[in-house]
Amino acid sequence: MKIYKYIISITMAFLVASCSLTETPPFMSNDSAYATLDNARSSLDGVYNAMVNYGDYSHQFLYLTYGNSGFFVSGKGNRNTQSDNVHLCSLQPLNSTPHLERVWKQSYQAIGRANDIIASMKPIDNPANSDQEGMNDVLGQAYFLRAFNYFNLVRLWGDVPLRLAPTLPSTINMPKSPSKDIYAQIIKDADIAKTLMYPKGKERKGYPAAEAASMLKAKVYMTLATADQSIQPDPNANYWQLAYNEAKEVYGKYQLVSDYATLWDENTDNTVESIFELQFNEIQASNYPRLFTAYGATEGKTWGRLKINPEVYDLQASVYPNDPRIAQTFISEYFNVKRNKLVKVYPSTNRTYFGNGFPYLYKYWEKNPKNTSNVNNKNFIVYRYADLLLMLAEISNELQNGEQMGYVTQVLDRVGLKPQAEYYNGQEGFRKAIMEEYRFELLGEGHDWFNNRRRGYQFFRENVIVPHNTAPTFNPKIDVTLLDNDESVMHLPIPASEINTNEDIKN
Repeated sequence: MKIYKYIISITMAFLVASCSLTETPPFMSNDSAYATLDNARSSLDGVYNAMVNYGDYSHQFLYLTYGNSGFFVSGKGNRNTQSDNVHLCSLQPLNSTPHLERVWKQSYQAIGRANDIIASMKPIDNPANSDQEGMNDVLGQAYFLRAFNYFNLVRLWGDVPLRLAPTLPSTINMPKSPSKDIYAQIIKDADIAKTLMYPKGKERKGYPAAEAASMLKAKVYMTLATADQSIQPDPNANYWQLAYNEAKEVYGKYQLVSDYATLWDENTDNTVESIFELQFNEIQASNYPRLFTAYGATEGKTWGRLKINPEVYDLQASVYPNDPRIAQTFISEYFNVKRNKLVKVYPSTNRTYFGNGFPYLYKYWEKNPKNTSNVNNKNFIVYRYADLLLMLAEISNELQNGEQMGYVTQVLDRVGLKPQAEYYNGQEGFRKAIMEEYRFELLGEGHDWFNNRRRGYQFFRENVIVPHNTAPTFNPKIDVTLLDNDESVMHLPIPASEINTNEDIKN
């Protein structure tokens, strides 16, 4: 049984069912919603509830970003010709794609709820007691979550509407804001969050500490460091140095779990490695394991809709043949309890048809074959310490401060590996190796879409698109061909529903 749950109070229950951008704010009158710390925390849980919804991290956000990352294909329908592979997984999503529509809508719902908290609460200078500190934490969390959701939106779509106040019917129409302005707001929100959220060691179980806002800022600065100057809030800033400063505020305050496999144990949540973890429970259950667990692997109804392109497995197996992370990341054979037979897929068997041509992601696999439920209550780790260490390694390589190998070594020591030779091949060699290391360590953890594109189109093309399309294992009867077009693959199209309802947006 989990100690912490996102549970909405009875007076907030209608909030769970609502999906409208124009939820009438505030959800309760300000007198009751923020009169006590418990009520304020219930309002905050409404923001988190939007993020663990089916339209976001419980399913649709993962399906959209994994499928469009260049690393995954869809097993829905068990055919390589079905629409999600033809469009989404080949980097050609339509603006009417349901997954795209839902993620947009759910992200703005979370932002809308955060906006209501921000509009209704004021920071308390020099809080005099624990309740006042808690009120500040609630407000800080709202700023953090608004920044987090806008960071997802601006990277996925580029210019988007920047809504900073509770949405009313009169403000439904809003034009897109330049990405430069959105990044500036994300940085501003994260700065405020850092001053208000509980610091590490004082945070509530299941909620991020202020250090999560520092990690968010570090990721923002890393994104801006390789971005076009037109979207940089300050083109003269040294964004690598700024990223380093933020990442160092997190360094040493968390630690790696001793066993990599522990991270994917269905009975283990909120470990010492977790920096930001979305909480699921019996009331708000995780739907996402169904995406990754093959049909028939449990007594419940699983889908196995997301499968991994074979060259992703092949690269890790060739660079680190004895990497224990491989067994925790990929699964290529399982017992089908419904058909009473052992099923093998790549690389345990040759690729003869679509159904056996791809390994599954094992991290989120439903590991109890007797589970009869369609869901479980496994949390989703958004930020963890290993990612922070790899970030510091990449940043240090760009700054050439001599620290980069130390951070990589910490990550690889856990799994008993020595850094690959490419790390010692100068700055460019290290850059190539560290970008691969993100893949080996973090595959399928919500970062692939962003890391693959963060260094620009040319990097995405040379390290993902071309290696996939020209892989020795590529079979046009099984595999999708990734679109090679810089004007199309770097951002998602604005959803048709937004264009149809927002008169200030045309495309």
